[in-house]
Amino acid sequence: MSIDELRAERLKKLERVRAAGMEGYPVNSGKDTNISDLVGNFDSLTPETTLTIAGRIMSIRGQGGIMFVSLYDGTAKVQVVFQKDEMDESIFALFSEATDIGDFIETAGSAYITKRGEKSLLAKNWKMLSKSLTAIPDGWFGLKDEEKILRERYLDILMNADVREMFERRSKFWQTIRNFYIAHGFMEVETPVLESTPGGAEARPFETHHNALDIDVSLRISLELWLKRLLVAGFPKVFEIGRIFRNEGQSREHLQDYTQWESYEAFSDMRKGMVFVQDLYRTIAKEVYGKYTFEIGDHTVDLAEEWKEIDLCSIISEKFGIDPLTCTEAEAIQAVRNAEIVVSEELNKVRAIDLLWKSIRKTISGPAFLTGVPVYMEPLAKRSPSNENVVERFQVILAGSEMGKGFSELNDPQDQRARFEDQQKMRDAGDSEAQRLDEDYVQAMEYGMPPAFGFGMSERLFSFLENKPVNQAQLFPLLRPRN
Repeated sequence: MSIDELRAERLKKLERVRAAGMEGYPVNSGKDTNISDLVGNFDSLTPETTLTIAGRIMSIRGQGGIMFVSLYDGTAKVQVVFQKDEMDESIFALFSEATDIGDFIETAGSAYITKRGEKSLLAKNWKMLSKSLTAIPDGWFGLKDEEKILRERYLDILMNADVREMFERRSKFWQTIRNFYIAHGFMEVETPVLESTPGGAEARPFETHHNALDIDVSLRISLELWLKRLLVAGFPKVFEIGRIFRNEGQSREHLQDYTQWESYEAFSDMRKGMVFVQDLYRTIAKEVYGKYTFEIGDHTVDLAEEWKEIDLCSIISEKFGIDPLTCTEAEAIQAVRNAEIVVSEELNKVRAIDLLWKSIRKTISGPAFLTGVPVYMEPLAKRSPSNENVVERFQVILAGSEMGKGFSELNDPQDQRARFEDQQKMRDAGDSEAQRLDEDYVQAMEYGMPPAFGFGMSERLFSFLENKPVNQAQLFPLLRPRN
C-alpha cells in the first residue's frame, strides 16, 4: 500500500475509535506509573495491584484471543498482554481493530509473567491517547540519507537507541559544565541576543531590523563583551550558556547557530585559567563518559595526560621559515602561497598567519595549549609582561582543532580603543570578520575593570568527544526547506 493509502486506513480506524465512544486525542490521561518504575519494582508487585501506564505502541503480535504489545513511554519498554477473556470483549475487539504501531495508548492492568517467563502487564482496560496517522518506517535503521535523518530527527531518536543516548549525554554535558561553574562560585547570567554593535569575536553576524526601535541590529556572535561589563558592575565570577549566531560557512566543525559557554573570573589570569580549564575538561570526560581517552577522527586524545604548550611563533618559524612577529604582510601571504594552502578569502597578515597555523594544527592530537599569539591577532587579550608583542591567550587544541580559547582579559581602555581602531581599519579595507569599534564597551572599561581570566567554548567540544560532525550532534540543525 502507498503512504496515502496507509494514512487513509488509519483515518478509518480513528473514526472506528470515535464511533465506539472513545476519544482519539483526549485531554487527560490516568497514567500513574512510569514504565521504568513498573519494570524496576516488578518483583514487589502482586496480581492484585492495578497500575495504569501509558506509552507508544512499538510492536504488536498475536491474533485471535491474545495479543502482545511492546509499549514505550520514554523511560523504558514493557510487554503488555491483551487477553480476550481478561477484559470486556468489545474493548478487546476495538483494540484489535483500531490500533496500530505508533499509537499512544493508556492501559490499566496488573503484573503478569507469561508462560515464557517474560515480565509483563496483563491489561484489564485501555484507551486511545493519540492516534498515529503516519506509519513509522520499518527500514529506519538502514537509512543512509543523512538529510532525511536530520529532517525527521524525532524518528531517528525514537528508532535508534544510540542516537537517543547521545542526546541524553548532551544534556548531561551541559549540566556538568553548569554544575562545575556553580561549584566554583560562579553566577549564571543571561545577556542580550540582539545587539546594535556585535563584538567579542571575528565573525560575520546575521543582521535584521528592529521595528519598534527603528534600528538595525545583529544577532550576537559572542557572549564576551556583555559578560565583561558585569565585571565592571562588580560581579567577580560570571558565566553564561547561550546561543550565538555566525553567518559563515558550514562544515564538520562549524554551524551558524549553536550553543556556547563563556566565563569570566576577576583577579585571575591565563596561567591560572589553564589549570582551571584542564580540570573542567577532565570533569566533563569523567562525568559524562566515564573515561579520559577518546578516538576522534584519526587522533587519539587522552585528557588525563600532561597538556603540552605550543608557541605559535616558534612552530610557524620552524615550519615555514617566517617569524609572525617580524615578517611583513607580503612575506606572510607568500608563505601561504608557497605552502599551497587553499585560500577562499582576500588575505592580509592576520588571515595569512592564521591559515599557516591551521595547516599545522590539524596534525596535532593534543591535548595542548597554543600560546604566544601576536597582539595583532587578538584585540581583546592583555599583552604578555615578558613580550609586549604577544598576548596572554591560549587555545585548547584537541584532535587537530581548536576546542576553547582563554585570555588574561585586556582591561586597559586606551589599549583596547587602539586595538579596536586597528580592527576597524581592517574592516574598512574589506575584512568583514574584523571586529568593530564598540564605544559603549570602551566607556564601560573606563570606569574600571578588574584583571580577569575569560574562557569560551562551544558545543563543538561535545561533537568531538562523540566523534560526530557538529550538525549530527545537534537535535535539530537548520536545513533548507523541502521543495
